[in-house]
Amino acid sequence: MRVAIHQGPFDALPEVLAGTDADLVVTAEMGTTGYHIGARTHELAEPADGPTAQRLSALARETGVAIAYGYPESDGEHVYNSVQLVDATGRRLANYRKTHLFGDLDKAWFTPGGEAVVQAELGGLRIGLLICYDVEFPELVRAHALAGTELLVVPTALMTPYELVADTLVPARAYESQLFVAYANRCDTERELTYCGRSCVAAPTGEVLARAGSGPELVHADVTREALAASRLENTHLADRRPELYRGTTA
Repeated sequence: MRVAIHQGPFDALPEVLAGTDADLVVTAEMGTTGYHIGARTHELAEPADGPTAQRLSALARETGVAIAYGYPESDGEHVYNSVQLVDATGRRLANYRKTHLFGDLDKAWFTPGGEAVVQAELGGLRIGLLICYDVEFPELVRAHALAGTELLVVPTALMTPYELVADTLVPARAYESQLFVAYANRCDTERELTYCGRSCVAAPTGEVLARAGSGPELVHADVTREALAASRLENTHLADRRPELYRGTTA
């Protein structure tokens, strides 16, 4: 599978999809509306099958490219920070609600999701979904690896001065849990926040296959089950685990 990360304005997505040879394009956290938007989060929230979902499903179908996009999801009285995966036919495959909320920016406006591992099959790979701060918890990434996730898709809104997460932590997560990670960040400014870019696709070997800079950019990488299998033969972290020793470490 060829994966692309669109690090740039969401309204440029139609042009990006029309011009890419990728099978899947990943966009940033809350890409459809903006992230640091306060009360507008609730004003702009939509159901998972709402007008924005229908528009993006039509766009995927027209271009033949799958999309993973972040958006504010309304469900009854609750609003979630969510990511939805749509295949190249426009079919909605999976919807994940951010489980680890970051500071007042998230906690003031969102309800935390209650499902840790959300997956779908796409392009011969098992895709898992997380959002931003979620990937900073090794337990959550490991849960994905143990559940069979091969490519972990992570829309994010990482701001300066936390470049360490994009540059160091994300490749480490890929290596320690033996999966691919597609980490899609923003590169603009909202209010007092400056997003640092640095989107990447990290391999289970720890190698960064593609890395964006600090400005608008589209980066591509090839992700294959064969490369994952080869890495897991060399790096046996998952096979060598001894869960009986780890009881109580999640308390």
